Amino acid sequence: MTRPVTAMQREAGPPLSQAIGISRLICILGIVYVHAWTGIGGKQMSRLAETTQGIVRWSVVELFGRASVPLLTMVSGWLVASSIAKRGPCSFLSGKARAVLAPMLLWNAIALLVVMSASRAGWIIGPMSGDFLFFANNLISLTGGADVNVQMTFLRDLFLCMAAAPLLVRLSSRWLLLAMAVTVIWVIGGWQLYLLLRPSILIFFIVGLLARRHGLAEAAARLAPWQAALPFLLIAPVKIGLSVAMDGRGGLDLHLLAGIDLIMRAAVALLVWRLAIGLARRPIGAQLLGLERYAFFLFCSHLLFMWLIAPQLGALTGPMGEPGWLGLFLIMPLLALVFAVGLAKAVETLSPAAADLLSGGRLGRDQTARPAARPLAHAH
Repeated sequence: MTRPVTAMQREAGPPLSQAIGISRLICILGIVYVHAWTGIGGKQMSRLAETTQGIVRWSVVELFGRASVPLLTMVSGWLVASSIAKRGPCSFLSGKARAVLAPMLLWNAIALLVVMSASRAGWIIGPMSGDFLFFANNLISLTGGADVNVQMTFLRDLFLCMAAAPLLVRLSSRWLLLAMAVTVIWVIGGWQLYLLLRPSILIFFIVGLLARRHGLAEAAARLAPWQAALPFLLIAPVKIGLSVAMDGRGGLDLHLLAGIDLIMRAAVALLVWRLAIGLARRPIGAQLLGLERYAFFLFCSHLLFMWLIAPQLGALTGPMGEPGWLGLFLIMPLLALVFAVGLAKAVETLSPAAADLLSGGRLGRDQTARPAARPLAHAH
């Protein structure tokens, strides 16, 4: 006699492709928080650190915003693991130059031109000129982060990790773990070697490679929500307590905080991944995936929003410290998303080829023929 099929047996595997798209969108919205407009300088922010607004901003930025990059990096490593095998090293690297490096250079040049022109016209307060190193860092992050499109250091380091990917995928898991351990020491030591400006990106890129190799994404997707949240709930109080106790001190405390921060970011990545899995299984997942095609455009363009649009909105609410600012801060990622979608649609209408180039093949032209239009789990 045949046993009846249970509900668990009928349940399909985790919707990895959809979860990847949703997690990308969530993480990039989180990154927007890191760069959200405050209208004040560092000294004023320090004086507001213990106010309600200061605590809310710190919590959102440190516990969620800055921790969004690791999951984006893991997703890239996870996708790369199969992409190289299918496309070969040369095709893979040329594709990544088009999808990552070219948009980074174009957006950095556009941001420099727009922001410096607006500054000279007196519309905003920003850089008007600079020396060779200023332009080198703002275009390619040669020795440090940019002053204008500050988020682009991520794409710079991610591309370098992808350039090393044909070698990394051929290493055994033991050697990958050793490379991770060396990079962890690099991060905790706080050394600036300029090869990678944010070496933690290499750590999480390797985690993505290992996740693909050992089915870790699927295992994490099967965790109960409370299990996925538990690491975050355990490490967040440690991160908060240590940050408060340090109060600007350096030395061993700074190295300890760097190690705790790595654990914190991994915990947030797990939590967001499990959240994305849950959303992908619900009707709202399809709606979020409709917005995900603009996520890369949002990542590249949101600093233009912060330079040009946010100060105008801030004139209505006031800067950080004023009662209306907190409401503006909390909805700023959604406003930046509206800006990015509107800008992307305008560029697509005027020049599909330009939209294709600025989005690294994610928008414009005939998307049914583009790698980015394929199921996300098999994306380029």
